[in-house]
Amino acid sequence: MGNQVEKLTHLNYAEVPTSDPNGFDPEDDGPRIGVSYIFSNDDDDDQDENFDHFPADKHQVNHEEKPFDPRDELECAIYYREECVFERKTGAATHSAESLMNKCRPGDLLEFVATGQYPHWAVYVGDFQVVHLHRAEIKNNFLTDVSQGKQGRIVNSLYRYRALPPEVIVRNALDHVGSRDRELYWRNSECFAAWCRFGKREFKIGGEIRIGKQPYRLKLLFSEKKSHVLEFQSLEDVIMEKRRNDQIGKGAVMQELANHLNTTHEIKEENFLEINCP
Repeated sequence: MGNQVEKLTHLNYAEVPTSDPNGFDPEDDGPRIGVSYIFSNDDDDDQDENFDHFPADKHQVNHEEKPFDPRDELECAIYYREECVFERKTGAATHSAESLMNKCRPGDLLEFVATGQYPHWAVYVGDFQVVHLHRAEIKNNFLTDVSQGKQGRIVNSLYRYRALPPEVIVRNALDHVGSRDRELYWRNSECFAAWCRFGKREFKIGGEIRIGKQPYRLKLLFSEKKSHVLEFQSLEDVIMEKRRNDQIGKGAVMQELANHLNTTHEIKEENFLEINCP
């Protein structure tokens, strides 16, 4: 048999080559390489186990969920070469599903958030309904059902690509309702919703060839003076890493980086001592 390609992913920054959290590594000239998520599963498929079996009270909140804490949201930006293609600043307001319905227009992108969970994205198609990718299937549901009690917000402006006309966005979403499993071309709900709005192949699985240099950079902004940069070969890979950070939160990301950097420095010191031993 030919060579087998293993699943490439990671659980924490201890498995990722990184640099100083200030974005500076005294022994390197630039940011470090991130991880390719080839063959990884849809990262928000494991959320909302009871989504397909709505409770009698459709707006009942899952009490195991922690309320969304905007203070633990990590500010970040994605660059393709020198162009910023995505930017999230902290402090964006969130709303209940009922309030969100009065603000939406067909073609809007929605993001539902809860602490400790992957953000869930959907396309608003009108009549209080959204189309979204969930548990390896593209579905058409009422906005209030999809929210599952989470706070939501309109996120049209996060990606800086030019949007398609609203009727095209809606048609892109509705045309794929019912697609599932091997018929899917998107890794997660965010990639699907963004593709519907912008129509760019980079949001699809395998939309870019992972060869050569890493043209994408994910910049994590911890404060005005502290940042960290990772490089990736595809937009798909950057989104997977960004969503992982969204799920674990700012504090956990900072702790992972601190732990990894301490471990890296200890290894360098041990290697130095071994080399200089008589």
